[in-house]
Amino acid sequence: MSDETRVEREGVATEREGLLATWAELRERESVVVAGTALAVLLFPYLFARAPVVSDALQGYQSLAELILIWGIFVIGYDLLHGYTGLLSFGHAAFWGGGAYAAGVFAANVSGSPLAMLVVGTVFAALLAWVLGFLSLRRGGIYFAILTLAFAQMLYYMALQPLASITGGDNGLGIGRRTIDPLLGFIPLEAGVPVITELVSTWMYMLIGGAMVFTVAVAYRVLNSPYGMVFRAIRENEQRAEFVGLNVWRYKLMAFVISGAIAGLAGALFAIHNARVPVESLFWTTSGEVVIMSVIGGVGSLFGAPLGAAVYLYIANVIPGIREVMLFTQIDKLFPGPQAVVLPEWANPAPYWHLILGVLFVAIVVFFPRGGVWGGIKDLRRTVAERLRGDR
Repeated sequence: MSDETRVEREGVATEREGLLATWAELRERESVVVAGTALAVLLFPYLFARAPVVSDALQGYQSLAELILIWGIFVIGYDLLHGYTGLLSFGHAAFWGGGAYAAGVFAANVSGSPLAMLVVGTVFAALLAWVLGFLSLRRGGIYFAILTLAFAQMLYYMALQPLASITGGDNGLGIGRRTIDPLLGFIPLEAGVPVITELVSTWMYMLIGGAMVFTVAVAYRVLNSPYGMVFRAIRENEQRAEFVGLNVWRYKLMAFVISGAIAGLAGALFAIHNARVPVESLFWTTSGEVVIMSVIGGVGSLFGAPLGAAVYLYIANVIPGIREVMLFTQIDKLFPGPQAVVLPEWANPAPYWHLILGVLFVAIVVFFPRGGVWGGIKDLRRTVAERLRGDR
């Protein structure tokens, strides 16, 4: 190799390394994170439910896209507690269901303003989290997890019987579409959004998407503040955090309240989206689902949370309805042919979606024990960066 060639290659490698370092710095900025989240939220329903070829292959639909964002907000709130502070809660259904019921009861008896319902659901869940956290955080480890589960189950049975006149008991709380007012008093939630209707479809999605961007902005700010650093310190070594003079219990309570408030926001969105609140919102299976979503997406990863919700809800809602697969598609006249092939009965995955979810969960835990889906994406990104720098 001549000296000129070697110098030229070293120059290219240095330039690539500089670009990668610039990109690494940019993607950590809060403004870039929020703008990137907003862009992803805008594009997601189109790619998932309406884009040619892609949406046909995925068999996605608008309502599922909205549910994925709502559950994604719930998982972000949960992961702030479990992933960043190290507190495993089995009772987060209390805040999801509590926020949903508070928003629903408020709509039925006071005001059907969607924004007011979100505020009421969030505040109620935050206050509930403060009370339950004050009691549960007196114990740690498995005792804390069981206490949160016990409190959530107590709320479930209270909603089922003693408070049935308010919650609707076994039938759940029916809110009704007509009870929920237009957004800001004059924008029907089911109406299309001018100019970008093809992207986001309805104002309902804009409300949910706005809540997602707001949640990511708040969570990112908290995680990159001194509070976030203390949360991580508690997760890594609680005793050492105490030795340096930190009031660990107070920080854990704050993490619990923030996590509960975000779960309540998601619950209120769920109540608005469905126009009813099923009593199962408070049941322990809801707490289990958010734990599974968190693990699939990646524990301790802000952007893994929506991914975990997407994977779980896709398998739970789309796989059971699959009767045919896209093997050929038609783009103008370039690729004419049949667009779908009906699956034979033995190859129909619908009856096995629980098994598929279980196998996927085990595979992620085994092969990505520390990062889930988002960890796999980060590993891939690191590998590509190393190749561009010429390290491999």
